[in-house]
Amino acid sequence: MMAQPYPIGTQGTPWQAKEKQAWLSLQKVKRSYQDEVLSLVKPLAKNFEVIQYGNIDYDANSYPLWALKTRAWQEDKPCVLVTGGVHGYETSGVHGAIRFAQTVAGKYQEDFNFVIAPCVSPWGYETINRWNPNAIDPNRSFYADSPAGESAALMALVADIKKQHGCQFLAHFDLHETTDTDNSEFRPALAARDAKVQTNWNIPDGFYLVGDSENPQDDFQGAMIKSVEQVTHIAPADEHNQLIGVDLAQFGVINYPTHALGLCASVANAQYCTTTEVYPDSPKVDGENCIVAQVAAITGGLDYLNKR
Repeated sequence: MMAQPYPIGTQGTPWQAKEKQAWLSLQKVKRSYQDEVLSLVKPLAKNFEVIQYGNIDYDANSYPLWALKTRAWQEDKPCVLVTGGVHGYETSGVHGAIRFAQTVAGKYQEDFNFVIAPCVSPWGYETINRWNPNAIDPNRSFYADSPAGESAALMALVADIKKQHGCQFLAHFDLHETTDTDNSEFRPALAARDAKVQTNWNIPDGFYLVGDSENPQDDFQGAMIKSVEQVTHIAPADEHNQLIGVDLAQFGVINYPTHALGLCASVANAQYCTTTEVYPDSPKVDGENCIVAQVAAITGGLDYLNKR
């Protein structure tokens, strides 16, 4: 599949401030971060410490950044980070993180301390966007002096937790989706913004995982796939034995250099990290199934860690 030329900018010329402003002028609020996210996070204060770890201000809009932290923190237990909504348009990432906190996190708090940031990019959630208003992808911005406030705030939270408790994170589950809008909107916009040809237009039909090519942890990834396939289908490889242009490491798993690409999965420098990818546009699933799949990925990984 090849998308039509993007309506902003001049082909072959990277965007400047004028083009970015033109793009921003087209973005509209389509759903409420307050009503759909914060209203679900705050009632979890019984079992978690609800903390505001930052605030993102864009024009007249202000977005408080909220996270959940194990209330009965135990210094001798390993720490686990769960993140969602780094790309705000990826709905099940946000609601998968919240659902985990609502339903099964309590079962695992005997063995792990949790930090859960369910919606890293609230402006992106409201406007159903991959980028922030500055046309920056937060999931390519997890590095020192990040240009994305969303990424910088999460990095600061992780650093503060490490300093406060003298801990390292054992695991990090970063919850994402791959949707049809990747081809209809986000990849064409990326090609226009950077004046670079996009050659991969493959969207796998099903769930898959992205591990760290520098630290793949194959058994950990495989345990999550086995857990998820109990509730939804796993994406098959294409005719080249690849997913999204990357060679398959095992069934349902590919690997990326998470640190080199500035991906969120690198933020905690965890021994075990993964990026989930759900395909909500598949005719085989619905929104609820996608959320359940995200939770199954987390529980599959935690069960593996408990048995190792």
